[in-house]
Amino acid sequence: MPTALLSIGVLAAVLALATVRPVNMGVVGLVAAFFVGSLVGGESPDDLLASFPAELFVVLVGITYLFAIAKNNGTVQWLVEATFRLAGGRTSAIPWVFFLLSTAICGIGALPPAVGAILMPIAMSFATAHGLRPLLVSILIGLGSTAGSFAPTGLLGVIVHGVQEKNGLASDPLLLFASTFGIGTAVAVATYLLLARRQAPAVVAADSPGAATAPPSTSLSPQQGLTLLGFVVLTVGSLVFGLDIGFLALTVAAVLALAFPATSRSAVKEVSWDIILLMAGILTYIGVLQRNGTIDWLGTSVAGVDSPLLAGLLICLIGAVVSAFASTTGILGAVIPLTVPLIATGEIGAIGFVAALAISSSLVDVSPFSTGGAIAMANAPEPERRTIYRGLLRFSGAMAVVGPLLSWSILVAPGWL
Repeated sequence: MPTALLSIGVLAAVLALATVRPVNMGVVGLVAAFFVGSLVGGESPDDLLASFPAELFVVLVGITYLFAIAKNNGTVQWLVEATFRLAGGRTSAIPWVFFLLSTAICGIGALPPAVGAILMPIAMSFATAHGLRPLLVSILIGLGSTAGSFAPTGLLGVIVHGVQEKNGLASDPLLLFASTFGIGTAVAVATYLLLARRQAPAVVAADSPGAATAPPSTSLSPQQGLTLLGFVVLTVGSLVFGLDIGFLALTVAAVLALAFPATSRSAVKEVSWDIILLMAGILTYIGVLQRNGTIDWLGTSVAGVDSPLLAGLLICLIGAVVSAFASTTGILGAVIPLTVPLIATGEIGAIGFVAALAISSSLVDVSPFSTGGAIAMANAPEPERRTIYRGLLRFSGAMAVVGPLLSWSILVAPGWL
């Protein structure tokens, strides 16, 4: 227990320091991992590096490098205008186009990080070009992924159902999907109403019938055509054939760089190294917490609370907070088994409680420390990155409280599931 409390205290200090001082949180996170893991826990450097998010590193480098090339050769601008035409020229409809796209793609089994990696750069470019808030489109893509991922054919829906069966818990895949989709969509509507009112005046003008806009070019150069083909390969390869999206993005980028070196030469400089460092440092420290038992200690401590209803709420809160820094898939797989003693009391239902835990753990997936949030910041225009970081941090912080309270009060406390 002393190690767990120390680990939590250090994490709080890391967050506080990076908030009040202009220092990359990843640097502080790596120092914290060294302090807690090596000096306190006796881990070797190899042990510490075991939790370095190498897969996420490759994803971020590959995606941001590829889209930097696409931006330089004009392909991203072409996609932006094509999306605008798809929405009938109404800028206000664009966030919902991306919300529905992410919902549908995740609903057929795609990984949410893969969907975010594909849609986020295009959405960010469109937002910049047409006066939308990048924060709004990034949040709606994340919420769309949440709304679709728990479908019976969605990745998280399949995983949750499997964990429930393995632990002898009652399950209802359709009800799980309906509850996550309903609450995820409701949060998306509330977010849209809140943030859309703060749009720049240019957005209102773009929606007006008399708004003048330059006619977009529909022709493609050979370089842009090959880039679009690369996007198709990236999408089909990752979503249909399950290939690693990071290495696939690097492969496509390397082919484009070899074929068209003039427009690709400066792309490496546009890779978001500061975001990659932030993610690497924080997730390395979270790995230390998982190995030294801090996460397990939190779960078992809460499970021992006398009131099962209160314990259920606390587990949802913990799942939300931890999921903002770690894998939602991993959190659900680790926490759902801890609910068995609570459900055995008969005071809370398995179906409603697991659905509440799923909602609580996934609404925070646009946290700046998650893959989706990191991709959003990495593809945002440089002047907007700090604003988006703060916005995503505030949103995920609010969802870490609102999500558990809302889902618990609807799905757990009434005892109807």
